[in-house]
Amino acid sequence: MTMILQTKTKMKVNFTQVWYFTLSAYLDLGSCTYFIFILVLNMYVLIIGCNVVLIVVICMNRSLHEPMYMFLCSLFVNELYGSTGLFPFLLIQILSDVHTVSAPLCFLQVFCLYSYGSVEFLTLAVMSYDRYVAICFPLQYNTVMTSKKTVRLVVIMWFYPFFSIAILLSLSVGLPLCGNIINKIYCHNSSIMKLSCFNVTFNNVYGIVNAFFLLFFPAVLIFYTYISIIKVCFSGSKQTRQKAVSTCTPHLVSLLNFSFGSFLEVLESRLNMSSFPNMLQVVGQSSLVYIISCQTLFNPLLYGLKMTKIRRKLDLCLIKTETMFKCNRVSYIEIV
Repeated sequence: MTMILQTKTKMKVNFTQVWYFTLSAYLDLGSCTYFIFILVLNMYVLIIGCNVVLIVVICMNRSLHEPMYMFLCSLFVNELYGSTGLFPFLLIQILSDVHTVSAPLCFLQVFCLYSYGSVEFLTLAVMSYDRYVAICFPLQYNTVMTSKKTVRLVVIMWFYPFFSIAILLSLSVGLPLCGNIINKIYCHNSSIMKLSCFNVTFNNVYGIVNAFFLLFFPAVLIFYTYISIIKVCFSGSKQTRQKAVSTCTPHLVSLLNFSFGSFLEVLESRLNMSSFPNMLQVVGQSSLVYIISCQTLFNPLLYGLKMTKIRRKLDLCLIKTETMFKCNRVSYIEIV
């Protein structure tokens, strides 16, 4: 009995002492520190600029208030959300000598990154369904994809991931931890669970069930819609094939890039990389950085350049801006 009480007391002490986590995967960058900091900062600024411009263009032009562009706007908002959950944190850690993060901030980052990935995949799945209806049932598109249905889908895309990840995180927050060292360059839920003093079987089961609903069902939907689109393309007219290629290419590239990055993240989390050299460990543990960097930067560039309506509106905005600048310059010269 005394031994059990001592064990409980020890676990309680360990649990109350974990007020911060140490990220052990960072290397001493030496003279490259400021170069990498500027590189990451420029990337973050570029991501914000590209996504904000497209969000404004879609919101300000009524001709773009269609389901496809509303889903795109939601996608770009999610890119801002995901990049903000990662890049400011990385910028602070790059300049820090001691790579520690408070426990609440660490759990907040876990919530942001996990919910970002879930919203991203659900959004890509809904967008594939939207393209399926537009290409396979063009005459019924306006009847099926009504404004009310579009709003409902956007709400589901955001609410369900936030709700399910909040439950997942609440299970991790309540775990008593016997350590505080995370072998990552960012906070990671699986790494935190490995520090637990107790059995985490229930957490793992919930994680698998949650992943099933967030990944398996959307993946089946994406697979079914693209099989149907391919069938229509082979049996349809040349105009149908051109429409499918022009609207589905950016979506497919985005989907494949996200799937590849997610595969690397899952593979890295399952491998024991402690025996690898430090540089390879950092590269291997940067899969999430790859996902967010590529997705948040390539998506606005892909859709902005490939989607004809968006490209035309961007060109029109640039022309108007240039005209206003010239008019203001002429007015200033006349005044002088």
